[in-house]
Amino acid sequence: MTQRFLCTACGKCCYGQLPLTINDAFKHAARFPLAMVWTPLRQGSKDFAMVSQLGATIKLANRKELAALIVPTAYIPPSFPCPALAHDNLCGIHADKPARCRTMPLYPYRDEQFQAELLKPQPGWACDTSESAPLVFADKKIVLREDFDAERQALEEQIPQIRRYADYMLKYTPQLVDSLAKVSLKPKGGQVVTSLSSFLTAIRYPNAQQIAEQQLPVLNGYVEKTASEPGLVEYHRHYLAGAKEMQYLSRKNR
Repeated sequence: MTQRFLCTACGKCCYGQLPLTINDAFKHAARFPLAMVWTPLRQGSKDFAMVSQLGATIKLANRKELAALIVPTAYIPPSFPCPALAHDNLCGIHADKPARCRTMPLYPYRDEQFQAELLKPQPGWACDTSESAPLVFADKKIVLREDFDAERQALEEQIPQIRRYADYMLKYTPQLVDSLAKVSLKPKGGQVVTSLSSFLTAIRYPNAQQIAEQQLPVLNGYVEKTASEPGLVEYHRHYLAGAKEMQYLSRKNR
């Protein structure tokens, strides 16, 4: 099986949530409304091994396990564009964009052999998959892999911090296990969202106050954007709660 792919810069994939490495999340803290997004998988999923490696494994009461991907995320509603998307549908920070954007549509949270299905454009996307596009996947291997390998390396390097956070949350928020177990039973899966402030606390990030000062105006901006949107109640609540926590962190050491 071979797959060809070329981005045409249509901007269609620049909407909604954007998974980030820890370094990219902190680097762009003044731009994106950040949250920690947990995506649980039950045993038997083809991505279980990879998620267990990059995330955390959680024991359930029935002697089974969940694998949870735990990702710093630009927590943006599906109908909202990336704040860096310009009016011409081009990236306004192209030279400095996050690793996730560089690797798209490949996804290093998934095993390499399963990448082919990600190279099929979603409805409405204008990706070029014709014979004139570059060959990017063949014989279950990625051909053009520099960005993929760079993002995978970043994800592997941050595993200790992600697991420290998982241990912290499972210890101090025991109800989290039940929430993850319930979400994992949904036919299409789901997410559990926790705050960036809990992550900063868990890993004892030395520049937490600076991150909080950068996040506060961003979160307040999204509070305003979602205030009159009935379908975005959960997003609005997260932004409100996050803004309060960031306000506390920004003043904590003054």
